[in-house]
Amino acid sequence: MTPPPRLSIRPTIPTALAVLLFCVFMLRAAAAAPNIILCMADDQGWGDVGYYNKSIAKTPVLDAMAASSLRFDRFYAAAPVCSPTRGSVLTGRHPNRFACFEWGHSLRPEEVTIAEALKTAGYATGHFGKWHLGSVNARSDVSPGASGFDTWFSSPNFYDLNPLMSENGRVVQTQGEGSEVTAAAAIKFIQSCAKKKQPFLAVVWFGSPHNPHAALEKDRQLYADQPLAVQNYYGEITALDRSVGMLREELRRLKIADDTLFWYTSDNGPQGPARRNRPGSSGGLRDRKNTLYEGGIRVPAIIEWPAKISKPRTTSIPCNTVDIYPTLLDIVGVRVDGQPQPLDGVSLAPLLAGKMKQRPKPMGFWANFSRGQGVRSHALLEILAESQAAGKDDLPLMNDAANRESRAVGQLQVFAQQGLVGQAAWIDGDFKLHRRRQAKTGKVTYELYDLHTDPAEANNIAGQMPKRVEAMKKGLEAWQRSVIRSVDGQDY
Repeated sequence: MTPPPRLSIRPTIPTALAVLLFCVFMLRAAAAAPNIILCMADDQGWGDVGYYNKSIAKTPVLDAMAASSLRFDRFYAAAPVCSPTRGSVLTGRHPNRFACFEWGHSLRPEEVTIAEALKTAGYATGHFGKWHLGSVNARSDVSPGASGFDTWFSSPNFYDLNPLMSENGRVVQTQGEGSEVTAAAAIKFIQSCAKKKQPFLAVVWFGSPHNPHAALEKDRQLYADQPLAVQNYYGEITALDRSVGMLREELRRLKIADDTLFWYTSDNGPQGPARRNRPGSSGGLRDRKNTLYEGGIRVPAIIEWPAKISKPRTTSIPCNTVDIYPTLLDIVGVRVDGQPQPLDGVSLAPLLAGKMKQRPKPMGFWANFSRGQGVRSHALLEILAESQAAGKDDLPLMNDAANRESRAVGQLQVFAQQGLVGQAAWIDGDFKLHRRRQAKTGKVTYELYDLHTDPAEANNIAGQMPKRVEAMKKGLEAWQRSVIRSVDGQDY
């Protein structure tokens, strides 16, 4: 199974005009295009924002954004763990389609990323913070640089205080709180773009509040009445919130805030299991990270874009990280020739304009059938720093290509032998169907919940609505079969 080379991309134009007219179009598109910041927390639960009053989290910046912008009350991560969700942001596709089944799995270089697409519309592109979609060695075929980012200041995985980072492939030692270090690097990039009056895409993926938790003393003191583990967890969230504030303040100082689309969310629910008394709040939703119940995949989300969202709004329309890619392409006006199909996301541009009444198609989720791969950021970057100091460049690439293809081939064999393994879910409006498969026996059962009346998924109504269950089962299975075709490389 060897997919062909990466596909070509071009901006949308009505006809094949002369080169001069094409260039004029490009200049006008760049002038009218919004700047874009995509922020993502690492393991921040749906309840761990101040504006829901579901936890002790102190997040004044996010609270202010939610009160003045578009707040999503039913926004979903495409997966219940980090790497797959991050891949969904970049591609608009469910991560299983490109064999990013679990944490530590990588992109496929044949996928077209949002960075690659927006570069064709004149955007400068930068990645800052947690990558976790492959190596941050510049030699990797799925490093940030190989995935469309002009500049990058990235870590292979999560990080805390004084982190080592890979700056365009070269290891640098930083000083400070991890989220603030990340925001500062992104601000430097934003300042450069503003000076040149060039639209930009800044993907800012924080490494907090992923464990182990190590907050600054001033942030821990805000939660001094709590156990130390809780102080560190919520201290990291408060520092993350402050870092978001750094970005917003700089946009205002540069007088580009009105024309900047700022999208904030998290990659999955809070770390679990709950029985271990881990800090973090799902806001009363069922379960946590690593599961497809609401607590594992429903996450906080806000879009701030003063030029287009002038009044505060909230929406309960189900939306997803896979929607980010098609939404941005729609807004900017970019078309990808030979786009890998299908996209799982939909454009939310009508929602931003106040014209979307419901989601045009259901959302599929599928997880828990493969193993993750450990990625220890500090240790990996130490190896790279030592090799670079010796005039070499020997950071292990985590065997990106070999692991990617062996995972895909191995999983296809499992599907052929055992069928649709793992756990899956299908959300259609207010209804959510769970497909539960026991790993040992292969027995499959179904649960149905009305999320409008039962967001905690406490009352399984599958027995009361057999026709709805049957219809949703068919939709879910058809979607899963299409995902298998994608794993097999049939989309390229």
